[in-house]
Amino acid sequence: MATLPTPELNEPYVPVEEYLKTVYEPDCEYIDGRVEERNLGEYDHGYLQILLGTLFTNHRTDWGVRAVTDVRTQVSPSHFRVPDVSVLRADAPKESIITHPQMIAIEVLSPEDRWNRLQEKIDDYLAFGVENIWIFDPQTRRAWTADHVGVHPVQHDVLTVPGTPIRVVLSEMFGELDRA
Repeated sequence: MATLPTPELNEPYVPVEEYLKTVYEPDCEYIDGRVEERNLGEYDHGYLQILLGTLFTNHRTDWGVRAVTDVRTQVSPSHFRVPDVSVLRADAPKESIITHPQMIAIEVLSPEDRWNRLQEKIDDYLAFGVENIWIFDPQTRRAWTADHVGVHPVQHDVLTVPGTPIRVVLSEMFGELDRA
């Protein structure tokens, strides 16, 4: 059962239809009638997001993917998440709001992000059927994957998607961030 925002917590209820027709700058997420701001806006966060999007775009033909940044994803009837980067299979439908699970949902952490809130996003992505969830921390130069078992640090400097040629070398990605 959905939890509705409560007036005593100063959380006004927003109907989903209103959320969908409202432009937020930057875009916000929507959880059970509550509009939630996303932490972003710092240089390392933005640059890493562009590096990842560019990497997937440059390899779109070889890897059979399309990448988009900051696109609303309806993970359930009353939950809309906005991954930093969504990697879709090349043959996935082109939608204004993503309603089919991504191949990869990527979150780039900001200093203000909290793991408990990130875990809620991970749970939503998993329930939605996202195949791969990747988390990057531009401050510590670390990355994790998430699945139904938990969150796992990337141990060997490379992120891959089984059965595909996708290969993201962390030292190269973070090295490019260091050079910026």
